[in-house]
Amino acid sequence: MDIRDKENHNNENEDRNNFDLSKLPLMAMDEIPTPKADAKEISALVKEGGKVTGYQLSDGTVLNKSEAVALAKDGGIQGVGIANRKGNQYLKSLPDEEEGNNLGNLPSI
Repeated sequence: MDIRDKENHNNENEDRNNFDLSKLPLMAMDEIPTPKADAKEISALVKEGGKVTGYQLSDGTVLNKSEAVALAKDGGIQGVGIANRKGNQYLKSLPDEEEGNNLGNLPSI
């Protein structure tokens, strides 16, 4: 390794060490829609066999995953982003300082 290789290697390590880990949750999302003024919140998860199959909104409406993703993309749900796992889109909580509003901490119905 000559001096230029060492300098490049050191710069790559500095870039990795200076990476802001707080941005990782946001980077895992495909899309972060802007909620409309009348956007609802997710108040509960609909689960079948331990897996999330839908969401209950703050107005009592129950939506399956694809309906909720479409509504969130249209700005109808606040506090969520769109993520993708194995080709399936789903909602994910936007990171903030409050643990209680994370989707995984919500009650199941």
